[in-house]
Amino acid sequence: MSTRVPLAIPNIGQTEADLVADAMRSGFVSSVGEYVTEFERRFAEYVGAPYAVACSSGTAALHLGMRLADVQPGDLVAVSDFTFMASSNAASYQFADLLLVDSKPDSWGMDLDILRTELLRRRSAGEKLPKVIELVHILGQPADAHGAREIADEFGAVLIEDAAEALGATWSDGPLAGRHVGTVGHMAAFSFNGNKIMTTGGGGMFTTDDEELARRAKHLSTQARMPERGYLHNEIGYNYRLTNIAAALGVAQLSRMDEFVARKRSIAARYNDAFAGTPITCPPGMPGEESTYWLYSILVPSAEPGTETRDNLQDFLGAADIESRPLWRPLHMQPPLAKEQVLGGAVGEELFARGLSLPCSTDLSDADQQRVIERVLAWLQTR
Repeated sequence: MSTRVPLAIPNIGQTEADLVADAMRSGFVSSVGEYVTEFERRFAEYVGAPYAVACSSGTAALHLGMRLADVQPGDLVAVSDFTFMASSNAASYQFADLLLVDSKPDSWGMDLDILRTELLRRRSAGEKLPKVIELVHILGQPADAHGAREIADEFGAVLIEDAAEALGATWSDGPLAGRHVGTVGHMAAFSFNGNKIMTTGGGGMFTTDDEELARRAKHLSTQARMPERGYLHNEIGYNYRLTNIAAALGVAQLSRMDEFVARKRSIAARYNDAFAGTPITCPPGMPGEESTYWLYSILVPSAEPGTETRDNLQDFLGAADIESRPLWRPLHMQPPLAKEQVLGGAVGEELFARGLSLPCSTDLSDADQQRVIERVLAWLQTR
């Protein structure tokens, strides 16, 4: 009987076990400890950000960004429509109004053309402009952060990069050549959930090039507690700090990032080769943008009216003990956001209808990947 092929699971070895055990022996198991400081320092160095603040989740890091951008009830936040719900939750926590921006079909990232057209219209009409533009780097693929920063500067908005899915992704050409995602906006957020390219079990990182923003992020993440003797808190804060144990795991995982990125790209290349010349659409590969393929995701052939080919393929894979997962349901299709304004929406709807993520753990064996490939190709023969 064949073993199950999971979608994306952590790759944890002896180094991780040793550092976590060391953190436990130190007695510093909560949000204070040497590993927290070390993780922040090493992470900032890895991505090329001057400052990094470890958080309990990527959502917490995003929320800190919204708070530091002074998003108030009724303020407008423009956010990618095709993304996980946490991206918009961070703005909704501040009771912001949302402007949901559709994707470009070639990159799956935010369509900056329709965003700028709408902002020009709003400015001309004297309507509310966004206080924040939240740009999501989807599924490991760098978005057009240079273009987004230009729009943010033009319209006086704060640019927050949601890099939760794209740690390790870079640009190799153009104005951002040599830079990592998460270093272009005023602030950025990363995630270390269990299925991410590296994990702390659950956690995130806030990054910025502004020393004062970093200081404020750390202050807010520790319940806004002041250093004076006794418990003095000068504003409403949050319990958003990462634990020392989780940070120890993060230090070990971060030391293996080059290995993890190389493996993700190797897995993607093999899938791309296998599906070339078939009706399967492979993930975007935009020139000058170096994806980490956090979740290797395909688009199945367009469905006939009344059919669900994506679901059929997922069931076909599941029958062979192969896990897969549909792509994100666009935010404008989520019940809590039904009244928010959406620009476009058709591209995100198609990505959701046709998109499926395939197994791509960094320790996925060649044999198991071949099982996935053969099963997908066999499904194509049934159509």
